[in-house]
Amino acid sequence: MHARRALHRIGMVVAAFAALAMSQAMAATFVYVGNADSQDINVLELKANGDLSAVETVKVPGPAKPGGSLPLVISPEKHRLYAALRNEPYTAVTFDIDARTGKLELVGPGPLADSMAYITIDRTGRFLLAASYGGNKVTVSAIGPNGVIAPAEQVVNTQPNAHAIVVDPTNRYVLHTSLGGDVVYQQKFDPRTGKLTPNDPPTVSVKAKGGPRHLVFSPDRKFVYLLNELDAAIYVFPWDAKTGTLMKEVQVASALPKGFDGKPWAADIHLTPDGKYLYASERTSSTLAAFGVDPKTGTLSAIGSYAAAKQPRGFAIDPSGRYLLAVGQLSDSMTSYTIDKKTGVLTRLTEIPMGKNPNWVEIVALP
Repeated sequence: MHARRALHRIGMVVAAFAALAMSQAMAATFVYVGNADSQDINVLELKANGDLSAVETVKVPGPAKPGGSLPLVISPEKHRLYAALRNEPYTAVTFDIDARTGKLELVGPGPLADSMAYITIDRTGRFLLAASYGGNKVTVSAIGPNGVIAPAEQVVNTQPNAHAIVVDPTNRYVLHTSLGGDVVYQQKFDPRTGKLTPNDPPTVSVKAKGGPRHLVFSPDRKFVYLLNELDAAIYVFPWDAKTGTLMKEVQVASALPKGFDGKPWAADIHLTPDGKYLYASERTSSTLAAFGVDPKTGTLSAIGSYAAAKQPRGFAIDPSGRYLLAVGQLSDSMTSYTIDKKTGVLTRLTEIPMGKNPNWVEIVALP
């Protein structure tokens, strides 16, 4: 009897491991690149060995206006992708994602209150939040059952050039940047109604003319990293998760390469999923800056700067933390790199053509 039970348990363990292996084998990772001037989205599959294969190119419907950007965001459930058109009439276009192939199916457009430089979705998937650089505002819009966004329910005026908006890991607080005002706004977020209200204090300032642009939470929820566009400074803020506020910065690092002589023009910032490494893009030098992250203090130590496709505005790191994909606005291409798990060093793999003016990258792993 005992022997049969032991064999049964062993069989269950083996079956569980087999099911896990099968699910991992069936998982696929897809890449979505927003191209502003051709107003389309390149869909690619990222293989386990780092190879990229084209899946399709999808046109984003609406009037074209070359020279801007095409912000993207994927829903928390990973079943929809949204693209924000910065052309009048301003819209966020919804696509369904096929979990098996990664292909996109058009659902339809919903109205935006202005030209939005950044869009994100709260962690319930019920609200789309957006930041308008030219309109000096952030907005909150409900997402309908079919995935199409409704007219903005709330418009919050900001200091000049709102550039990014992010929701904290608890879905109770929101941070958004004002590049022209040199501040980060701190707001409370009601996930039931989508309403934003000022936190205390309502803003945190950085050095004048630094130009706060993009920001990201560390995976352990202890720190926030802010990238300035105009001086390429990276601020390391401890995060008070109880109050939803930034504490005094513990470090200000630089995303500029050694010997840089020019006008800084930083763009994007991301952490590896394990939080060990941080990367930032700088457009004037066409480089990616790499840093190691101290897990206790959150502070950064420089690893190096790496050549990127010309004018790297957007990039992303895959969910495994093994690959970084960066697009060059003036090269109309995407460059892939491996990330050394032990050192954070980037090694260039390949460069492949994209649409015209690629500027945004989203990567998602689908079962």
